Amino acid sequence: MTVDRRQAAEAALAAAREAAALVMGVYATAFDVEFKVADDPVTRADREANALLCERLARALPGAPIVAEESDPATYAGFGAAEAAWFVDPLDGTREFVARNGEFAVMIGLAEGGHAVAGVIVAPAWQRAFVGIVGEGAWEVAPDGARTPIRVSARDAAAGARVVVSRSRVPPQVAGIVASLRTLAPRPHGSSGLKGALVSTAEADVYLQPGPAGMRWDACATDALVQAAGGRLTQADGRPFDYASGEVENRHGMVATNGRLHDAVLAAIRRG
Repeated sequence: MTVDRRQAAEAALAAAREAAALVMGVYATAFDVEFKVADDPVTRADREANALLCERLARALPGAPIVAEESDPATYAGFGAAEAAWFVDPLDGTREFVARNGEFAVMIGLAEGGHAVAGVIVAPAWQRAFVGIVGEGAWEVAPDGARTPIRVSARDAAAGARVVVSRSRVPPQVAGIVASLRTLAPRPHGSSGLKGALVSTAEADVYLQPGPAGMRWDACATDALVQAAGGRLTQADGRPFDYASGEVENRHGMVATNGRLHDAVLAAIRRG
């Protein structure tokens, strides 16, 4: 399968914007909240956006598996053997969507050969959108389509660095890690994608999640965007994510940095 990454990213951006409009339509209503399991909410915005995105992406890249949060796993069985695959979170930050704090996003990532190569993150409540193509660059895309290049920060000292962490799931070791690094007090924030976007735009220096970090659809778009903006994203043990492994759980955490701080953060995690 030959993939034109730029064309795929444009198709993903158009689909994500369409899904974001759908999500905001639900956000403006008195919607019901269900739970897939304890503390894992889902709404009709998740499900309707998932269906829309799967339909649009199937047309954009026929034959590529779509590993999407609200899809039946049978629909993407064997995705690890594919040359290219989409990873889709139709509403990253459903807890924040339910809390109505605006910290949620539509996320689409594309992986080839197990590596994240393109990512789109649309934050509808912020009216902000981000696109990254590894090896080409990363941009913030305005509602009128105007594009501004984005780049991670140039900070090379961990002391005083700006750290973002999960708003709902902060492992106890985070306090010791940030104390060891002497960063600023970590800022809680919803949505994996939005935390990655903050690193990509130099509004934060580090995104730290040393414990379980959701699923592959929480990682792929973020991974591509951070890399495209000049940063680095790995598991908390320093290994890159392998999107061809067949795994869907991010069991080993997630760390995104401006690249310059990455080794210091990983070392602090190892120290505990």
